[in-house]
Amino acid sequence: MASGGKKITYVSLFADESLHPAYEEALKRVEKEYLGRSYPMYIGGREVYSEDGEFESRSPIDTSILVGKFQRGGRRHIREAIEEAKKAFERWSGRGWRERVAVMRRAAELIDERKFEIAAVITYEVGKNRLEALAECWEAIDALNYYANVMEENNGYEKELGPGGPGERCRMVAKPYGVWVVISPFNFPFMLANGMIQGALLTGNTVVFKPTSEAPLSGLMLYRIFRDAGVEAGAINFVTGPGDAFEDEVVTNPDVAGIAFTGSKDVGMRLYRRFTSSQPWPKPLLLEMGSKNPTIVTDKADVKKAVLGVIRAAFGYDGQKCSATSRVYVQRGVRDRFVDELVRETSQLKIGDPRRREV
Repeated sequence: MASGGKKITYVSLFADESLHPAYEEALKRVEKEYLGRSYPMYIGGREVYSEDGEFESRSPIDTSILVGKFQRGGRRHIREAIEEAKKAFERWSGRGWRERVAVMRRAAELIDERKFEIAAVITYEVGKNRLEALAECWEAIDALNYYANVMEENNGYEKELGPGGPGERCRMVAKPYGVWVVISPFNFPFMLANGMIQGALLTGNTVVFKPTSEAPLSGLMLYRIFRDAGVEAGAINFVTGPGDAFEDEVVTNPDVAGIAFTGSKDVGMRLYRRFTSSQPWPKPLLLEMGSKNPTIVTDKADVKKAVLGVIRAAFGYDGQKCSATSRVYVQRGVRDRFVDELVRETSQLKIGDPRRREV
């Protein structure tokens, strides 16, 4: 749980009155200090600007709002980022798992300190209302602390094993792979990117991070969190630009040890085919490409609670979640009551500018 004991989850989405003034102040700061600026890539800790120019990221709230201008990175930038990550691998993995755990815990603290600004950026970039955006920050905090705890509970996955035979001493030691490429989606631009990056960094791998071009500022804020928490230069690199140039390099570069991707089935399957056929030996490829979330309502269910649960699951963030409910199976005896209640409650939903409190 985040510090202070206050937490919003995707189940509860309750309104804590103390959150609203801080969030609204953050909206003003983000509008004044973040929106409309030009942002660099970060490779080996250096600010890098592309000779190919910039691309614009605009807000889905109002496309006249320019979120920012980001570098149109090319294949050479991706290659350089992989080289820097490879050079940093020995140093970062050599710091020891306890030190890496401490860095992840510090990252969680920094997210907690900056959560309102991060949430405001998420709102501008992908159109989440304040509760959804703040919940994304808290989920990232919880994930960082949870996996730090798991690492500690398992002694960094260094374990003495029983002997396989007389005179044998067996020991299990987890070793990092090397350079991991992380490609994040638009719908959870901060939390899902955080999960993939922290898993790699915590276990001693280094990272080349490419956020979706629909939400690069959220990705940049996450990069800065890890940098400020103590991840050394080169151990995490931040690149932006067209997906095709990025893909062409990462699937063929022999220094890429693994890829973690969340996004569409089409892109994920293409990565699968290209990466598995282009590398000199099988390498890990983690693909999250969506799912279904059917709901079953029986005649023993609390119909009102079932309706509210379905509404949250189906219409929260406009249904743009991998876990969004897309079908409901209702037992015949409660069908009419369920449908009537669902229509009534759905008709009362507030749709509009997610910066407004009532939306």
